Amino acid sequence: MYPRLEALLLVAEGHSVAEAARRCRVNRSSVHRWPVQYRAEHEVTALRDRPRSGRPRLHRTLTPRRLAAALARDPRRCGYQATSWTVPLLAHDLAAKGIMVSPRTLRRRLHEAGYRWKRPRYVYVARAAHLPHMWTAPDSQER
Repeated sequence: MYPRLEALLLVAEGHSVAEAARRCRVNRSSVHRWPVQYRAEHEVTALRDRPRSGRPRLHRTLTPRRLAAALARDPRRCGYQATSWTVPLLAHDLAAKGIMVSPRTLRRRLHEAGYRWKRPRYVYVARAAHLPHMWTAPDSQER
């Protein structure tokens, strides 16, 4: 809903519909439609995305609960030589369990369930000041 509210605010501030659409990265026809929806009810909830008709999902068994259970397992215990799951590896593992899902669909479902992937970052950690030092310089040793 944020892009819709942002577009409405930009138009209300005097920006053109084309400018609001460009800044919010949406179609101009959508920006034309949103003020009409808002004025009809004078409620922000009028801008919510409505259910659409369309093809039903094929993988009803791929629920957020099942994704969480799959991600909680260690890939090494499942016989893989990996320390963390990747989308292709998880798709392969699910296929072995009878849930045929493409990596693209799996990425979409993970995103819908709130999962995000970030590259691990290695950080040098210095020894805490209150801990004793293990090593001393050779010239500072007592003789």
